[in-house]
Formats: sequence, C-alpha cells, structure tokens
Amino acid sequence: MQTRALRIGTRGSLLALAQAHETRARLMAAHGLPEEAFEIVAISTSGDRIQDRPLSMAGGKGLFTKELEEAMYAGEIDIAVHSSKDMPTQLPDGLELSAFLPREDPRDAFIGRAAPSISELPQGAVVGSSSLRRQALIRRMRPDLDVVMFRGNVQTRLRKLDEGVAQGTILANAGLRRLGLENVITDLMPLDVFPPAPGQGAICIESRIGDTAVTAMLAAIDHRPTGQALACERAFLAALDGSCRTPIAGYAEIDGDRLSFSGLILTPDGTLWHEAKAEGRVADAADIGRNAGDEVRARAGTTFFEGWS
Repeated sequence: MQTRALRIGTRGSLLALAQAHETRARLMAAHGLPEEAFEIVAISTSGDRIQDRPLSMAGGKGLFTKELEEAMYAGEIDIAVHSSKDMPTQLPDGLELSAFLPREDPRDAFIGRAAPSISELPQGAVVGSSSLRRQALIRRMRPDLDVVMFRGNVQTRLRKLDEGVAQGTILANAGLRRLGLENVITDLMPLDVFPPAPGQGAICIESRIGDTAVTAMLAAIDHRPTGQALACERAFLAALDGSCRTPIAGYAEIDGDRLSFSGLILTPDGTLWHEAKAEGRVADAADIGRNAGDEVRARAGTTFFEGWS
C-alpha cells in the first residue's frame, strides 16, 4: 500500500508542468489512485535560469537535469519527468530511465510572422532558435537567412516573435501540442528535410536504481516501443559524443519487430553533413544506433568535429 504521496519532480515551465501532469494522470489511471496520491514538485534548473548565452557555452544538456537529480539523491523527490531530448547519454550513478510515455509527433514546427514557411521567407529574414541542430538545418535550407540565438520557454519565444525580434522560429510540435498551442503553427517540417533531435517528442521518467516500489509503479505506464526507439537514438548520440555542442539529428521508427533508423550530423553552419541509415531487429536497437554513429563518425573524419567542443 502506498503510504505517502509519490513526489514527481519537474522543471517549472508550463511545458514541463504539462508533462508532469500527463505522467500523474497516467499513473492515476493505471493504479486507480486519486490525485492526492501524487505531489508535483517544481524545481528551477540551471538551464532555465541561464538566458544570456547558448547552453553549449554553459555546460550542455545536463543543465536541465542536474538539480532534479540532486533532489532525487537527497530524497526530496521520488521520480523526475524530463523531455527525452534534454537527457545526457550518461546518467549519474544510481539513477536510471525507468519509463517512457508514448511518443508525440517528433516533427519540428515552424511559426512564421513574415511568411508561413521557411522556404517563403524573404531573403535575409531573421529566424530565431536556441538549438544548434535547428540552426544548422535552417542554414542548410536557406543560407541567406539570418539565424539568431533565441533562448527562453515557449511563451517567451512567441512573445519575441510578436515583438519583431525575429520573423520566424522553430519549436517542437510535441511541446506545442501538449500546451494546446497548435494554432500558432504555420508549417510542419518534413522528417526527411528537417530531422528531429534524438528523443524529440518523448517524455522519459528517471528514478533511483533499486527503488522497487517506484519501479513497479512506473512499469504500468512504460511504453515499450518508445523506449526501444530511444535506445537506438541515444546510442547514436552517445557514439558521437552528442551534447548541446554538436548539431545531431536522429529518428528511429518501429514496425512490428523491425526498426529503421536515420541519423544526421552537420557542421554548425549547415554547409557539410553526413547521413546514416540502418535497419534491423528491434531487439538490436542500441546496437543499430551505436553502429550508425560509429559509421558516420568514421566517414566524417576527425577534422569534421574540430572546433565543436
């Protein structure tokens, strides 16, 4: 019997809270528990507080998870809910990704003010993005555009558009859908032209290894196909030493017991890129991603990565 509320740690943004609420709702439905059986604990992270420079200059992906993981170590929360694309490939000792929720649409969404799509923007238009992957892909599509750093949560970025700081921006379709903001989208980016970040669209749940009661609760809401796809994508990322300093895209799709994967690395200016495609058994998901990463790294050569770190 559960004797106290399960404490769900999350960042404090509206999107992060929406993801925590979805996690709570799924746990309530799976176990027949009332809302009072769960407590949502909002924690400010370094990634949320740093707004004056790119995350690549401040420490990378771990900036969105560090304080939540410290709270788990201290026993202040029982689980942490994350956007999977924010998760480093190496987790701290004693912690694990124990569940994934069903993945939302992984595509990126364009929100345009001067035009409804990137291809229709006037020459020299300003597009804002905080993601090196998105910046590189925009430059690959339209080298004439002025791509600028665009930090902040979804609401902040939409406000910057309204203020004329940029004529367009790109955000994850999944996040906009979870916030009920589909109406702001003016174009959806095709996966083959604008591939997503590894893990994009998927919510993951981190917990302490050996916390059997929590692990058992989470097992009831774990979506195995999403976890298998992300095992492939995260292995690709790890093989390339992926972080916020490297423009990397990767997406795995599962059809029955088969998995197909497509990965991409780019230079930050979008002028050079290398692609990898692979397929195989779902059971070999991590190996497929790792081998694809090793292949693309060997093909690109060490000079491709110079100046990224």
